[in-house]
Amino acid sequence: MERKTIFADVILPVAVPQTYTYRIPVGWNENVMVGQRVVAQLGRSKLYTGIIRKLHDRPPEKYTAKYIESIIDEIPIVKEIQLKLWDWISQYYMCHLGEVMTAALPSSLKLTSETNIILNPDYAGYEELKDVRLITIVEAVKQNEVLPLSEVGSLVNLKVVQPLLKQLIELGIVLAEEELKDRYKPKLVDMLRLTDYYEVESNLEQLLNNGLERAPKQQDVLLNFIQMSNRYTDKTEVRKIDLQKKSGVSSSVVNELIKKQVFQLNRIDVSRLTLYRGQLKPLKQLSDPQSEAFGSITQQFEKLDTVLFHGVTGSGKTEVYCHLMQQYIQRGKQVLYLLPEIALTSQMINRLRVHFGDRIGVFHSKFNPNERVEVWMNTLNTLYQKYDILLGARSAMFLPFDKLGLIIVDEEHESSYKQHDPAPRYHARDCALVLAKMHGAKVLLGSATPSVESHWHAQNGTYGYVALNTRFAGIELPEIMCADLTKERKSKTMRSIFSSFLFEKMTDALERNEQIILFQNRRGYAPMWLCETCSWSPGCPRCDVGLTYHKFKHTLKCHYCGYGITPPVKCEACGSSEVKLVGFGTEKIEEELQELFPKAGVARMDLDTTRSKNGHARIISDFEEKKVDILVGTQMISKGLDFENVSLVGILNADLLLHFPDFRAFEKAYQLMSQVSGRAGRKGKRGKVIIQTYNPNHWIVKKVMAHDYDGMYRQEVIERRNFNYPPFFRMIGITIKHRIKPVLDGGAIEFANRLKEVFGNRIFGPEYPSIPRINNMYRQQMFIKFERSFSQAKVKSALEQNVLRFKQHPDFKSCRIKIDVDPI
Repeated sequence: MERKTIFADVILPVAVPQTYTYRIPVGWNENVMVGQRVVAQLGRSKLYTGIIRKLHDRPPEKYTAKYIESIIDEIPIVKEIQLKLWDWISQYYMCHLGEVMTAALPSSLKLTSETNIILNPDYAGYEELKDVRLITIVEAVKQNEVLPLSEVGSLVNLKVVQPLLKQLIELGIVLAEEELKDRYKPKLVDMLRLTDYYEVESNLEQLLNNGLERAPKQQDVLLNFIQMSNRYTDKTEVRKIDLQKKSGVSSSVVNELIKKQVFQLNRIDVSRLTLYRGQLKPLKQLSDPQSEAFGSITQQFEKLDTVLFHGVTGSGKTEVYCHLMQQYIQRGKQVLYLLPEIALTSQMINRLRVHFGDRIGVFHSKFNPNERVEVWMNTLNTLYQKYDILLGARSAMFLPFDKLGLIIVDEEHESSYKQHDPAPRYHARDCALVLAKMHGAKVLLGSATPSVESHWHAQNGTYGYVALNTRFAGIELPEIMCADLTKERKSKTMRSIFSSFLFEKMTDALERNEQIILFQNRRGYAPMWLCETCSWSPGCPRCDVGLTYHKFKHTLKCHYCGYGITPPVKCEACGSSEVKLVGFGTEKIEEELQELFPKAGVARMDLDTTRSKNGHARIISDFEEKKVDILVGTQMISKGLDFENVSLVGILNADLLLHFPDFRAFEKAYQLMSQVSGRAGRKGKRGKVIIQTYNPNHWIVKKVMAHDYDGMYRQEVIERRNFNYPPFFRMIGITIKHRIKPVLDGGAIEFANRLKEVFGNRIFGPEYPSIPRINNMYRQQMFIKFERSFSQAKVKSALEQNVLRFKQHPDFKSCRIKIDVDPI
């Protein structure tokens, strides 16, 4: 039989334009498959975990193919349809396949020779390791605390150590360093059972009567175990921590019984989603408007793949989603439910599990890498499909679906669906359309304030369109009013940062035991620390931006690079001690509220208070349980959260949203104010919204007060058609960076001139953005705007060729170029 040589094109997690071709050892020909992880060498010594993209018999022409070092998986962990999506993202968003792989795979599935290995904090040391090499690695990690992967190979005299590390990670003994940085621990529970020897009753009696005479604490532990395990009725394992609490002993006492081989310790992985103990409830019956919307969506799906579901806030879109999900589950299909914010998943999962139980999986970046791998593998398992519904933020669309039938993109207008840095700079909503087409699935885009682009596609017939214009149970839309800050300040009726009008309504709401939401899209205590004598303000030495004061940590901090200092007691320019705080952020609002309403419970929801894994869930739970009367937050409080007792919403500074250098600024301002307003009024009560602004006659403020989405849409469409913006034109954003300003200036002009030779007046820029320097890198921006009728492939090809030529220029090859397709 002729020996066949097989070559594999492997995607490596590095930013290079092409895949690398490797040779498969002949003995592995029968075991190698597309989508498997393999260990491959790149350069002289670096080893990476890559994904096989293609198998063929053609050797590379320009270099000699190296051999694959190892095959990690028995079966592929990435499906062919996922790889097609990766290809599309790479081509459309002008990035490298390795960058897509890095974004798509959980970090625990990627090991490189630069990875550091650390001991799992929950590792108790009772696994029986028979392989001397594994024992050597564990002991070295114990001794050094952090062990670089490059040193592991020299310890055990092996070039390829990834298979050994895979075993240790699966056993829960070691973790990749990324898990320590995220400060997440795998959810592991130590369970105890009697060893086989002491399961025999006579042996157990002898131990109790004679074997533990001199160890009374151990004897008590064993007696408590017998009671807790229901030994003589229904034998169960006992949690080690519960046994310790019941016996009033430390872990060392129990560990002694493990060493004596009385107990056998089993470490069990506990899923992120705790088992649903309640009884499943049937779906709520839809109201007549909801039933009509449900029927219309189902009917339009027969002809179109995508439908835009435009339902006002509080109209009950989620109930319609539930009925649609049930319909597709009954057909044997999977549903992907995308949400823009991790904060929404905690509230949504509670609502859905009442109906669907443990058939729901959750996937987002706040999970530690081990938890993400668990969800990935459960989704991958086609023999036992654990999840019918996958709920998550944008990264959930990379999961290995097998029978995907429906994708719901909730709050589809949200810019959070767009990944900004690092590459790939993809938009999850747009990628969902492509993913659905590959699976033959349907897409439902839901929003109370659809993006102009999506609404335009619906108006043109590309998408179906279903409107739900009434709130559930006949509740009226909130009454929206304005507080004119100019008049308030002239008449000196302001109460700190609150207008007298808002303060009065807040007082009334609290007297009625109703809850309040206050929105300010700026975190921190105050945005500026200002000298009253000369107007000097401390700035970031690495960025062209001022420092924001955070009172809790008493520090001035840059929100772009993280630089921080202790606030100066005197002006560094003139020496004056007359320095003051100017402006206000969520932290200052929280403090002011505690002074004005000392009896009210106040909580804050922003990036600073939700950094921990369960930060979102804790704040939302406290507000739902009415432990908190006033919730202050940034834009994360605007996104689809439902609270039944909120009667008043205050938007503290609408002008921050209106005066922003972006062609989408008015659209985003309308969406944000309307979404925040939608949190007011539920359960039979009409809510109130008060917008504080210096410009109450601004046309966007007027449209928000009138709930006039159509009027906002018509005006925006006119402006964008006149000035050649999406959806009528396509856009590609280009950012050029360099540490030296003159080099950047010359490079930006050079590159822009090259592009103008190809694209003419379709090039806009280069210009410095509002913040020219971030983290010691100066930036200039330019945009390509081109007609929708143009071939995107040709435009991108010409751009790529010019980027390559520009990088060969001797004066500017050190400039960095970032490309952002469909910037938002």
